[in-house]
Amino acid sequence: MNSKILLVDDEKDIVDLIEEVLRQDGFQSIQKAYTGLDALQVCKEYQPDVMVLDIMLPDIDGMEICKSIREFSFCSILFLSSKNDDIDKILGLSCGGDDYITKPFSPREIVYRIKAQLRRQQYQTVTQSSNNYVLTVGTLTIDKESCRVYKAGQEISLTGREFLLLSYLMENTDKIISKERLYEQVWGEYSSICDNTIMVHIRHIREKIEDAPSNPQQLVTVKGLGYKLKKRTD
Repeated sequence: MNSKILLVDDEKDIVDLIEEVLRQDGFQSIQKAYTGLDALQVCKEYQPDVMVLDIMLPDIDGMEICKSIREFSFCSILFLSSKNDDIDKILGLSCGGDDYITKPFSPREIVYRIKAQLRRQQYQTVTQSSNNYVLTVGTLTIDKESCRVYKAGQEISLTGREFLLLSYLMENTDKIISKERLYEQVWGEYSSICDNTIMVHIRHIREKIEDAPSNPQQLVTVKGLGYKLKKRTD
């Protein structure tokens, strides 16, 4: 397989085990890093498609690494952690992660989740090529080719996951989109994410696109059904 994978964990045995299983499954382009600083450097040079990132690293917290990576890369990030609390999962996903895997884990599960992320990337590429690159809804404009978003002509900064969510909502303006549909289209149907994840991301998007985030007029909640991005505000 031509997909590029970056494995980051300070436990060499874990990295080597995942690498071995990936190679058995046909993955050939694999890089490894054992510290946060190395991970950032390798990611910039290697530009992986998927990164498996341990949260507890000796020098830099994995979530901080994720935030830094989101400044220059939209690669899929799968967190590894020994913490299994919902709040930890929410924090990991809200800072830009795409999946959250708790230790101990099955190496085959890692491969399965990596493949799920790669399928999602392929789907998004096909969808992007068949749609217009620039969408405008009200005061919002999104350029899918350059991955930039503007509100009333001023550029706003979104994380990779926020960008994909807003892009999908703008492609379906004035339609009610269920949480399940957003999970399927943005995370992939096999992603293991908790119910609050969508709410966290929607809240962050509102903080950036709404004049009054606590009283949203454009990205609204349709109680019991999902979310809708309105073409016009009331």
